[in-house]
Amino acid sequence: MTDLLKDNIRDIPDFPKSGIIFKDISPLLKNPQALKQSIQQLAQPFFNQNITAVVGMEARGFIFGSLVALELSVGFIPLRKAGKLPYNVKSISYNLEYGSACLEIHSDALTQNDLVLVIDDVLATGGTAKASCELIESLGAQIKACAFLIELDELNGKEKLSNYQTHSLLHY
Repeated sequence: MTDLLKDNIRDIPDFPKSGIIFKDISPLLKNPQALKQSIQQLAQPFFNQNITAVVGMEARGFIFGSLVALELSVGFIPLRKAGKLPYNVKSISYNLEYGSACLEIHSDALTQNDLVLVIDDVLATGGTAKASCELIESLGAQIKACAFLIELDELNGKEKLSNYQTHSLLHY
C-alpha cells in the first residue's frame, strides 16, 4: 500500500541548501488516489480513540490535518505563523535548523476537555511538532498522538516527541 505513496514523493536534491534531499509531496497531492490513501492511513489508528480535534501546522499540516479531521468527523484547528490569526492568541517561539519561528493558536480553540491529534507532512528534527504540542497543552488540551506522512529517521525528530505516541506512514 505504501508503494503508491512512495511512488508519488519526488526527491529534489540540494534544496533548500546543498546536501539536502527535499521530499516533495506535490505529486502525491496531485494524485487523488495517493492523497486519499495517505489520509485514510493517517487517520486509521485513531478511529475509536475519542479524538475531539485535529491540529495542523501551517502550511502543509493544514492540508493533511483538515482532511484527517474530516475523516475522523472532528474539528480542525490551525496553528498559524505569527500575526495571521484575527482573534486573541497564544503563541510559542522555537528554534529551527535554519533559524527561529513562532506559531499561534486562538486562545479559545481548545480546552482541557480536548483530546488532540497533531498532524503535519514531515517529521524532521521535531522542533515544530514539539512546540506545537507545548502550545496545545498550554491551553489545557491533551495530546493523543502526533502523525506524519513522512519521517526523516536520521534527524531523530521522534526523540523530541518521546512523551507522545507518534505515527508515520513513510520512513526515509
